Amino acid sequence: MSDKWLEWAKRIQALSQSGLSFSKDVYDIERYEELRTISAEIMQEYTDLEMMKIRELFTNESGYQTPKVDVRGVVFKDNKILMVREKVDDKWSLPGGFCDVGLSPSENIVKEIREESGYDVTPVKLLALLDMNKHPHPSQPYHYYKIFIQCEVTGGKERSGIETKGVHFFEEENLPELSIGRNTETQINMLFEFLRDPSKETIYD
Repeated sequence: MSDKWLEWAKRIQALSQSGLSFSKDVYDIERYEELRTISAEIMQEYTDLEMMKIRELFTNESGYQTPKVDVRGVVFKDNKILMVREKVDDKWSLPGGFCDVGLSPSENIVKEIREESGYDVTPVKLLALLDMNKHPHPSQPYHYYKIFIQCEVTGGKERSGIETKGVHFFEEENLPELSIGRNTETQINMLFEFLRDPSKETIYD
């Protein structure tokens, strides 16, 4: 029940955003604005975020609220997995990030891996499509889906990017401190199952 407040706040925000996007009635718009304010007040009460920052997060959204999509690249070499060190928290994650408009998931991960690690890759298999809410990630203001795509290195060379400060391949038994907002140890262990069993079916949820 500890994170139930966050679920309520996100649902209220999603409903208010949809209402503001499609309603034409001035009184309904007023009510939806109030709902959005209530959701922001809930977020402020239970987090360290300032109201101005929360309002920016919520008011920058428009249209019907849907989950955001985060794509992560899974690259194996010599029974190790490719990870990058994030500048923002000095911890490690699979290369990746939010999907850009106009690019497919596979095009996005090729771009992200090149930018964050220096390697050129070819996507070969969708390993998992996970709902962030069903995994022990830190609480987030939005609802996210996470896509894990296995890729093979075709060129390039190890090189940090604008958002990363290290590139390394790690053994499953010797993982670094993880950036758990991006990936958890359980998820990394799950991905190694595909290395041991290439015929393993895609995991979802």
